[in-house]
Amino acid sequence: MPNQLATESSPYLLQHQDNPVNWYPWGEQALQRAKDENKPIFLSIGYSACHWCHVMEHESFEDEKIAALLNDKFINIKVDREERPDLDQIYMNAVQILSGRGGWPMSVFLTPELKPFFGGTYWPPQPRGQMPGFIQIIEGVQRAWVNRNQQALAYADELTEQLQRVDFSQQDDQPPLSNDYIDTALVTLENNFDFQHGGFGTSPKFPHVTNLELLLRSWTRTENQTLLDMVLVNLDKMALGGIYDHLGGGFARYSVDARWLVPHFEKMLYDNGQLVDIYLHAYQVTGSPLYEQTVRQTCNYILHTMTDSEHGCFYSTEDADSEGEEGKFYVWSRQEVLEVLGEQGGEHFCDVYDITEQGNFEGHNILHLRQPLESPQNLETERQKLFEHRESRIRPGLDDKVLVSWNALMIQSLAQAGIVLEAPDYLQAAVRASEFILDHMTTRSSGKQLRLFHSWRHEKAGLNAYLDDYSYLANAWTTLYECTADRKWLDLAVELVESVLAHFLDDQEGGFFFTSDDHEQLIVRNKDRFDSSVPSGNSMMAYVLVRLGKLCHESSWLELGEQTIRNSASVLQRAPTGCGQMLLALDLLLNDTQEIVIHCADNDARQKIQQQLHDGFIARRTIAYLHPGDKTQTAGILSSLAASQTPVNDQPTVYICHNFSCQKPLSNRGEIESAFDTMKMSFCTS
Repeated sequence: MPNQLATESSPYLLQHQDNPVNWYPWGEQALQRAKDENKPIFLSIGYSACHWCHVMEHESFEDEKIAALLNDKFINIKVDREERPDLDQIYMNAVQILSGRGGWPMSVFLTPELKPFFGGTYWPPQPRGQMPGFIQIIEGVQRAWVNRNQQALAYADELTEQLQRVDFSQQDDQPPLSNDYIDTALVTLENNFDFQHGGFGTSPKFPHVTNLELLLRSWTRTENQTLLDMVLVNLDKMALGGIYDHLGGGFARYSVDARWLVPHFEKMLYDNGQLVDIYLHAYQVTGSPLYEQTVRQTCNYILHTMTDSEHGCFYSTEDADSEGEEGKFYVWSRQEVLEVLGEQGGEHFCDVYDITEQGNFEGHNILHLRQPLESPQNLETERQKLFEHRESRIRPGLDDKVLVSWNALMIQSLAQAGIVLEAPDYLQAAVRASEFILDHMTTRSSGKQLRLFHSWRHEKAGLNAYLDDYSYLANAWTTLYECTADRKWLDLAVELVESVLAHFLDDQEGGFFFTSDDHEQLIVRNKDRFDSSVPSGNSMMAYVLVRLGKLCHESSWLELGEQTIRNSASVLQRAPTGCGQMLLALDLLLNDTQEIVIHCADNDARQKIQQQLHDGFIARRTIAYLHPGDKTQTAGILSSLAASQTPVNDQPTVYICHNFSCQKPLSNRGEIESAFDTMKMSFCTS
């Protein structure tokens, strides 16, 4: 008999609908029952692609004895962390305070007032090594709740007070904003960098894209070649390693080893969106065929596997497991490769991709390269044959819910890839996904403000959007404007910023709350301050305010962006490498930005100018478009540009400005190209 999750839309929750545990979704029914019966809540948070979530489900949540204990003594609530990152943030902070570490599955025991008093992550059903058994945990928590109830409640109150103090408030004794904050982070990153294998630290290794982007932009400022070398070593090793899918494209979540060989096999939309960005920027710097191929194959993977063919939106994740085994879809035996490719071709492929009889992963082989192929086209036929053979296998599970924030990261990268690689299908995919969000995941409030829903699945949108959704999408739609010259996307990005200022801004302490002022009231209204696998909402909002402030000549947004960065100064000092996106916002605020205005009526001419502009890396720049004769430009966010910058002799004209001061207009094609090359040459020395 299915439990209370059977009517939910989340694939992760639906995975648990037939558990003997009487799961509830987070909601009034479960929360009120806990109060009425004075029972503690067992809160389990995970996500569909999480391998250890599957393990705990199989070992414990499918176990009749454990289910009976949970059902008798607790109200059991299952949450998809990707749908409810607000809950995940709060209770992950609690688990980290309680245990000193975090992760998923997350397992937390709450009072009926939702205050945590005990928690952890994965527990085996019986004691194993140094880990207590889940049965022991359940029985121990129940005894504490009955026999030491007042102590449990007092501890829950104390822990909740600690959670409420985990904020972002500015201290008065911070030094003024300067590149010193960034330079301190660069030293730490260099000290932690693995110059042999790439990446930071030992293992497991994560991409840490915002820090790689910070290194790349800081190289353009400092001309310190070591910073660029770190980026390129990191990208080379990941693209050659097993973390990258050499047949289907796309990156797995992270590597369990130091040399990027053995991935945790799930593929996340947010990782691939961010990685396309950094590989594309590195391609603009180096012209590397390896980086171009990596970008194209990853974008093609998204369009082939992770895109809703009817609507054009992007799915969330592919699982690590298939047929109950981690990585089974992706690994190969040497004999299987020889059978598909034939003896001669198969032997050569095995030599190149290091496929052996003994294997490199539990008796099987993960494809990887020791060095780049001489040409990306080498072994293309063989890879295609193996890809087609692999397609006949049972695929890992697909989480097909659509999240605004993760879609925004993919829109951002696809739009840029479409221009840089002259691949109009990528740019069109970015536009189509944006149109989907606009049509299906937005609403107008009574004050006509543009508001977002966080999640969509099976023709239904739901959940109040979070700061991540607004800030990522504002950034993505600004990029889409710069790549299409369609003013609509800039106007919409501005609307999103205005909604954030109305509903998320903390005008007392500074910074932005993760949830809006009309969101469900929880025990903490959190401010996320550190990047995780994605940029923090405050960091991205600071970046957007600075970016749009410079693009639209809106000084109030620049000031608020600066205030948001100042508000996190103590965090930047204490843990700078955990705040890469905030440091990118600081970099954009402090350092020279190329403010480029393209005044052009002819679409073909404008596209040629765009292509010239994008064929090299310019670390800090904004692009605005003016169209002769467009009356709408005399009002709104581009009015100051339209009033002061006009085309020369009705020819396509480019203005290049710095700090709101413009050089002479350029209308000669050669002059325009030379000016763009000068910007890029100072960054792209090799």
